[in-house]
Amino acid sequence: MGTWAIDALGNDDAADWLSDLYDGDSLKLIEQTLSSVLVEDYLDAGPAKEALAAAEAVAYLQGRPDGAVPIEVEVEAWARSSKLVPTPGIVEKAHEAIDRILADESELRDLWQHSDELETWKASVLNLRSRIR
Repeated sequence: MGTWAIDALGNDDAADWLSDLYDGDSLKLIEQTLSSVLVEDYLDAGPAKEALAAAEAVAYLQGRPDGAVPIEVEVEAWARSSKLVPTPGIVEKAHEAIDRILADESELRDLWQHSDELETWKASVLNLRSRIR
């Protein structure tokens, strides 16, 4: 999976996506990434990981990083310097994307289901969802 942690930012896809995020100065990439997972019948793991990173970026922009994992210094610095404010539509898309990622037709969920960490991963994703308001 290219994953080194359970949280939304602990994988290669999220790291690559974040580097693209830092190059921009709008919410466009976040919105596009979240929207992309809502149209697929079967959701591949890569786009799902990117959407979780986008949802985490929304949480950081709202001043709600996950206190249970080490703060991602770069994400926090980006959120502070960008001064972007997620719209209600983006917040809703983040919730919908997370629900989609947790659904049955999600490769990422399937991959975690075949590990010993499914419940821990699900709790982490639900924690992320709760931090986005």
